[in-house]
Amino acid sequence: MSGDWAWNQADMIAVDPQTHGATFVPVVAGSDKTTVSVATGHQQYHPVYISPGVLSGPARRAHGNAVLPAAFLPIPKTSKKHRSKPAYQKFVRQMYHACLAQVFKPLKPAMTTPEVVSCPDGHFRRVIYGLGPYIADYPEQVWLTAIVQNWCPKCDAPPDNLDGEGARLRTQPTTEFLITQFDPGILWDDFGIRSDVVPFTSYFPRADIHELLSCDLLHQLIKGTFKDHLVAWVNDYLHLEHGEKRALEIIADIDRRLSAVPEFPGLRRFPDGRDFNQWTGDDSKALMKIYLGAVAGYLPSDMVKCLSAFMDICYLLRRNSISTDDLFTIRDTLNVFHHYRQIFVETGVRMDISLPRQHSLSHYPHVVRLFGSPNGLCSSITESKHIKAVKEPWRRSSRYKALPQMLTTISRLDKMAAAGVSFRGRGMLVGTTSSYTAMVFAGDQPQIAAAAAVNGDDEEEDINHGPKSLSSMDLPLPQNSARGYPKELVALAAHIQQPRFPALFRRFLYDELHEPVEDVALADCPIFRGRISVYHSAVARFYAPSDLGASGFGQILNWHGYARRDTVLIDVNGPIMRGLVIGRVLLFFSFTFSDRDYKCALVRWFVPVGDAPDPDTGMWVVEPELQGREPSLAIVKIDAVARAAHLIGVYGPAPLPEHFHFSNTLDAFNRYFVNPYADHHMYEFLK
Repeated sequence: MSGDWAWNQADMIAVDPQTHGATFVPVVAGSDKTTVSVATGHQQYHPVYISPGVLSGPARRAHGNAVLPAAFLPIPKTSKKHRSKPAYQKFVRQMYHACLAQVFKPLKPAMTTPEVVSCPDGHFRRVIYGLGPYIADYPEQVWLTAIVQNWCPKCDAPPDNLDGEGARLRTQPTTEFLITQFDPGILWDDFGIRSDVVPFTSYFPRADIHELLSCDLLHQLIKGTFKDHLVAWVNDYLHLEHGEKRALEIIADIDRRLSAVPEFPGLRRFPDGRDFNQWTGDDSKALMKIYLGAVAGYLPSDMVKCLSAFMDICYLLRRNSISTDDLFTIRDTLNVFHHYRQIFVETGVRMDISLPRQHSLSHYPHVVRLFGSPNGLCSSITESKHIKAVKEPWRRSSRYKALPQMLTTISRLDKMAAAGVSFRGRGMLVGTTSSYTAMVFAGDQPQIAAAAAVNGDDEEEDINHGPKSLSSMDLPLPQNSARGYPKELVALAAHIQQPRFPALFRRFLYDELHEPVEDVALADCPIFRGRISVYHSAVARFYAPSDLGASGFGQILNWHGYARRDTVLIDVNGPIMRGLVIGRVLLFFSFTFSDRDYKCALVRWFVPVGDAPDPDTGMWVVEPELQGREPSLAIVKIDAVARAAHLIGVYGPAPLPEHFHFSNTLDAFNRYFVNPYADHHMYEFLK
């Protein structure tokens, strides 16, 4: 509701004396076919989902009831003989739009005459409804806008030169005018318009389907441009450049590089590389996070820069909030991507890059200005809703005339969810049945009310807008410390095989009690005779301007049969890499000295190589710091640790050994990429 479109709608409503002052409530809609069974007759359903446009994007993406199925569109079937006939295709499309118009017909009277409704805050308001953003993938957009396949649903750019200059945005009035002026053949060939279909938005006020189409991050950006285009083009380039045999060897090594990436919280591993048949959206998202570092060294500089620019576009567009400065950055990065993607034409991989899904990116800045962040208007929302609204109800049915059974299941589940919300609002269904029964028999009504307040289902309270501090770091409680570690300083140093640990520990104490001095004599440092508690893990909570998150990390000597020592970002207020450096955690510990509690980490330093990120990948490069021939170690307070970090080896042109294990990665390479794409918070920390 912070976008230009909502303001423009409000201006239209304010002009009419009958609707002036009314609350505007847009209806976000989405539709997408889904297949529930291929083996038993290719069973398909075509659900339509709706959601109130007054909800925030995170609320719509959450696994709640912000998006609900409103209808199932009919799917006509005929023999193969008749499918290609123009009369049948015309009938199918006309029925599609007629059904959509029927779905939204109950809202039409309240689109021009205000309706008094009761709002969640207990007040009554005069409300005007309107058709809001529409979520759809490209095939669905072609049907919605009644255009010819391979044309753009947003502008009139010809399909053989979609990114050329001079294209104008499509509008419904313009389309209707062209239909009155030209023959159907001219409309088809020169404008990409099907004159035999009237979009359903024509029946509703203030609605233009060309304008209402939202960005589709999943199918246009993640699965479309990345998986179907860039990854496939990289493989095609390797075959053209190196021949079949050598290309297969390089692709196999890229897969080994992907499998060699160190573990990281929330990051999926690829034990066999990208060699899997059925790709999901989650597969593509996970591969995007590590793909750039794996192919660097095998591709020309411009191709790596193209991939880097595309990754930046993805992470900028997937933010929960996008500022004006972000929009300028998106435009500039998009220009960089368009410039460097020509390498695929120059190397013979493509004859041209006139592709509707890639071309749609050029409209993203405009659509973001209209509707805000596309993160809350992506087809991933409807895709995930298919599971609860279509696939699970279908599995519960008898498979014979399943749709009525599915509708009954959906209706009953919605009623049960609503009853659950009502019960929890009254202090019911809190905790276990026995605990609630005990509270009732005890007559502890305040406790019941308090439990209800804590466990309420208020959607606004479920949306955490983040703490005031950018990050916080903590260790578990002392009673949860790791067992089997000596408590004395010298014995602990011997146990972890770090003989320099006692000296580092005493110098750390000196720096805490005095002004830090370089090369302070060990004899001048305090002597510690207390007890030390060791921890295997820590938790960081961090807040980026667009999202909130947390991750756990640590040092574990026996993690599924191998030692795991994660890397972290440490704030040292330095001049480069935003004042952050990389430390590899060798030990988390706490102790008490002079009545003060200390929570610390023993880390090995990784220092940046150069004063700027790598010019091709855009990622910072670090290397282990040495003191003579020994690794550089330090003790830092937990407060200085910002969050976990993810490193990918700089593999170079040399192939990895076939049986290389990812647990050895952080010890095996001389240099590492600091991966900003591990998650959105890391990207906003480092970019």
